[in-house]
Amino acid sequence: MKRKALTALSAVAAAILLLLPVAGPAPCDEAGPQAIGTSVIAVVPVEGVIGIALEEHLWESVARASEEGAVLMVLVMDTPGGLSSSMREIIQLIQAAPFPVAAWVSPQGARGASAGAFLIEASHIAAMAPGTNMGAAHPVVALGGDIPDTDMKKKVVSDFAAQMRSLAGLRGRDAAAAEKMVTESVSYTADEAMEAKVIDLVAGDLDDILAWAQGRIFLVGDRALQFSLKGYRVVELGMDSRLKALQVISRPDMAYLLLVAGVFAIILEVLSPGGFVLGVTGGILALFGAYGLRMIPFNWAGIVFLLAGVAVMVLDLLVGGIGILSVPGAGAIIVGGLILFRAPGGELLNMSYNFMIGAVAVLAAFFLFAAWAVWRSVKRRPVSGRDALVGSRVLAVSDLSPQGSVICHGEIWLARVPGDGRLASGETGVVESVEGLTLVVRPLAEGEEAPSR
Repeated sequence: MKRKALTALSAVAAAILLLLPVAGPAPCDEAGPQAIGTSVIAVVPVEGVIGIALEEHLWESVARASEEGAVLMVLVMDTPGGLSSSMREIIQLIQAAPFPVAAWVSPQGARGASAGAFLIEASHIAAMAPGTNMGAAHPVVALGGDIPDTDMKKKVVSDFAAQMRSLAGLRGRDAAAAEKMVTESVSYTADEAMEAKVIDLVAGDLDDILAWAQGRIFLVGDRALQFSLKGYRVVELGMDSRLKALQVISRPDMAYLLLVAGVFAIILEVLSPGGFVLGVTGGILALFGAYGLRMIPFNWAGIVFLLAGVAVMVLDLLVGGIGILSVPGAGAIIVGGLILFRAPGGELLNMSYNFMIGAVAVLAAFFLFAAWAVWRSVKRRPVSGRDALVGSRVLAVSDLSPQGSVICHGEIWLARVPGDGRLASGETGVVESVEGLTLVVRPLAEGEEAPSR
């Protein structure tokens, strides 16, 4: 049993180590040639929430692109936004890169919203595919709500607006139009962004970007580099499995399900104490869920619904009304998921409601069945040990007045009759309790049938 427990813990520890982020390599600081020639075009997909995983991925990508001798890095973007702290780190990374960086919102239907708009303006080349959009970069608090209308709100909005103006002005774009994405939450289509001069071109494919950049001079760090491309090969730098796992955790639906599963597992551990597998697993799942929730806007009302739903389902188990309260409890959990990410800013996030509702229903059914089984086992009569002797039939082999010997489950026990009672040899009695190695028995009442065991 101990070996199995250690094996389970080792597996959990190995999974955690695989998911833990490690420090990414710093970008190369070597100066590039003043005239860029034939070389590598590094293409980096930037998909999903902008957070720790994506930040780590871009640091590694810049280092790998430098090793490959890349002359241009193209960020193919489709993001709803994310953490401002990660956004600022990525902006600094773009500005410190040893080669020009192009941000391309693609394919059709993609978006560069919120923090993604800042990354687009920070890039040396800003491009959008037809049928895409960017903007809606008004800042929100960590929990997803709008900043209270106080001096702090003015300071934060002014800071983000100034950063947007600075980035747009640095790349020769319209700073006033870019600022509106922060102060007025303006969103632009590809054509509107081109007309407002917040991007450089509308590009249907990579060749359009390279053709536009040919012969142009870009400020890379403190150097002016002319882009001159005679021939090239594309190297796609995808996200590794470890970072993909962290990216999955940051999805709203997955973070919520991890939190639900963790809470249920911890409750099952409380209902059936003595082990640690459910408790440890539940704690890890809850931590993963909290990690994901930290990376995206969420609404505390959703958390309240989640906890209320779990509490109602547990109450249903404790009062023995299986199914009566569990239905509204599961409903509260689902409602919590529906509103959890509808805070200001949360409407920009992808949310698979069908997936979430189906998965929550399956999880609720599974854990409800498991909890019912645990509760049923707790209520079941013991079948071994000292507690199993209570209620058993005994046969007196000597007179008990009040102490003597009896046969119970084929074994001879020392027994006594409480009070002034008496049990004659050959008569049958019932075990009432166990005191050390002595059975406390009582004679059968008149007309009472002896227990079957």
